[in-house]
Amino acid sequence: MRARTTALTATAFVSALVLCAFIAGGSATIIEQRSRKAVRLVLEANGHSWAQVHTDGLQVILLGTAPSEAERFRTVTLVSTVVDSSRIVDNTDAVVAKAIAPPDFSLQLLRNDEGISLIGLVPKGTDREALMKRLTALAGEGNVTDMLESAEYPVPKGWSPAFEFGIATLEKLPRAKVSIDPGAVGVEAITDSAEEKAAVEAQLNRSRPSGVRLDAKISAPRPVITPFTLRFLIDDEGARFDACSADTVRSRATILTAARKAGAMGDLDCTVGMGAPSPQWGEAVGMALGALGELGAGTVTISDADISLVAADTVAQASYDKIVGELESNLPPVFSLKAELTKKAEAAGSVPEFTALLGEDGRVELRGRVSSERSREALESFARAQFGADAIYAATLVDADLPQGWPLRTMTALEALDMLNSGSVTVTPQLIRLSGLTGDKQATDKAARILSQRLGEDARIELSVKYDQRLDETLALPDGPECVAKLNAILTASKVTFEPASAKIPEDNAPQLDALARIMKQCQDFRMEVAGHTDSQGGEEGNLRLSQNRAEAVLDALRARRVLVGNLTAKGYGETRPIADNETEEGREANRRIEFVLLDAEPVNVPEPVILPLSEGALDAEEPTEDPPQEMLDESAIEDAAPMEDAHGEPMPEADEEGLAPEAETSIADDSAPVTEQAAEATEEAAPAEDAQVVEEVAPAESPEDTAPEDVVTEVEETTEAAEPATETAPAEAAPEETAEPEIEIPVRPAAESPGRPKPRPAGLGPAGN
Repeated sequence: MRARTTALTATAFVSALVLCAFIAGGSATIIEQRSRKAVRLVLEANGHSWAQVHTDGLQVILLGTAPSEAERFRTVTLVSTVVDSSRIVDNTDAVVAKAIAPPDFSLQLLRNDEGISLIGLVPKGTDREALMKRLTALAGEGNVTDMLESAEYPVPKGWSPAFEFGIATLEKLPRAKVSIDPGAVGVEAITDSAEEKAAVEAQLNRSRPSGVRLDAKISAPRPVITPFTLRFLIDDEGARFDACSADTVRSRATILTAARKAGAMGDLDCTVGMGAPSPQWGEAVGMALGALGELGAGTVTISDADISLVAADTVAQASYDKIVGELESNLPPVFSLKAELTKKAEAAGSVPEFTALLGEDGRVELRGRVSSERSREALESFARAQFGADAIYAATLVDADLPQGWPLRTMTALEALDMLNSGSVTVTPQLIRLSGLTGDKQATDKAARILSQRLGEDARIELSVKYDQRLDETLALPDGPECVAKLNAILTASKVTFEPASAKIPEDNAPQLDALARIMKQCQDFRMEVAGHTDSQGGEEGNLRLSQNRAEAVLDALRARRVLVGNLTAKGYGETRPIADNETEEGREANRRIEFVLLDAEPVNVPEPVILPLSEGALDAEEPTEDPPQEMLDESAIEDAAPMEDAHGEPMPEADEEGLAPEAETSIADDSAPVTEQAAEATEEAAPAEDAQVVEEVAPAESPEDTAPEDVVTEVEETTEAAEPATETAPAEAAPEETAEPEIEIPVRPAAESPGRPKPRPAGLGPAGN
């Protein structure tokens, strides 16, 4: 009985123990699950999903890596709002914080009539006091607003030269915004004219330090074009513009479209400016170009509202009548048309001619005929005013039988020649030919505008002007030595490297190659050598081959960056030209290099100057004579020639005994003021007058060896259009003194002292001759 009681008691204790253990385990599990669930919910809801939650009884264990120490702290604090903080076991980590990057230094300067404002972040070491003094000197006391902040961080590479260049740029521009960043300067400025814009751009390009990138946006108002001129021609060389003006962008598109339909090819340009005589300028020009295109050959010149169309002598009369009639009937109001069909060239005698040659050194040689001693002095004075007092060599001869208006034509020709850097201009009674090189893209427009304005829109002109970018001051292109110096400076600052024992260029060399390509695009006209060098390690033959392959690799990299490499030669020298000791690692590193070597200081692939020669009928100054030749034109041609017309189509008065009409004598000082004021002033400053008589004696010219430069180019395409006979000139008796206007008393020196007498050649021009 007792045994049974004992067994039951033991069984009861065991059952109670099992039951308690079960209840306790179940309770702990329920607590763990609830705690884990509650913590996970609160973490998910607040965006802390990076944390992992584990429970062990009453303990809540947090695992994971927090984005930052602050994030980790916020997570633990959030969990403590759900469970007691004593139950939390924090086993989380935090990402190691990176070093704080230095700020981007930048400076913005704004200058206008109100003053100068500065805003941005600069290094703490910047001398703010010196900067303020410098800007106050520009804007005046109290007109500089300083809103700069500074930070104590190392000065970034390229900041100092960019900072100095930016401040210097602001000093030159009264209305500008200058942005300065490390290694880069941005400029936005407004200028008063297109000429000032070009000058500013050229100055910025010249003064830009190497290694500083310049982003210049210089604007200028549209130019005022007066007269509003356009000249288009079709000849054996094709269709092209000599001058083009448009009043709007839409009008420009209309004109260029009409030009292409008429046969113009290549890049066409037309200056958009103000001053058009009518809002229908584009429509009128389009119609005129279309008519010339139908004719097939000739010229059309439009000066303001006057249109002059000259058809070539190859055009049939019936086609000319039909096309010109349609054009004249349909032109917009305001515009007037003067059309002419060139007659077939007839044989003529000697044609009077005047030629001016402008050399590359700026010297000008005047040759050919002038109408009087007084005209010669005026012409030479005007030339000295245009080109410089010491730049003129004159070898001209007085010819009293020249047509009226000859002084105006010669002076206008010199004014047009001043648009070129080198070249020539030839004047005949029927034609003015201008040819040469220029660095001004608008030179042809300007020359055509000058000639049409002074001589009338129907004046016959022939232009052969080539643009050479190396003469363009706005581009400020470096010469050969400067190119090589800039290229090697880039390689010195950050050399092009190669993989070991290989010609492969690593990708991290792209900045150096990009910088080389930028410079090379300005230097493609110079012959240069890309030289490869190695150290003395390895075999001599292998090093030579490796250096050649590396030089070619640099050439290929430049070609891939759209650089024209036709003038570049790759050459490997191996270990033969060390610049340092090959016994040290530093020396071997210096010897492993790429260099640029200038092969020819003269540029190649540039336009050749075209200088028009004197024609067979022109006067050779070396032929001494006491009197001007009388058989200038065939007698039959003189009898059949129509009277000379002026720029407006009116008959010119007959010449007096000096070869000038009475009113033509005074036109030197009055009628052509823009061209001849300087010449008139020069003649007034001559020696005191005692006699108004013109001395016609001509001193003998010097020998052929002393009359023309050696470097005159005489091969040129001659015009197929023969000059028409000059105007009939009346004998001296045809102009009685009582009917002539009062003479202007102008002093004339004796022939022996005349500035028109051939002078000794200036130094540097070389021997003369044709």
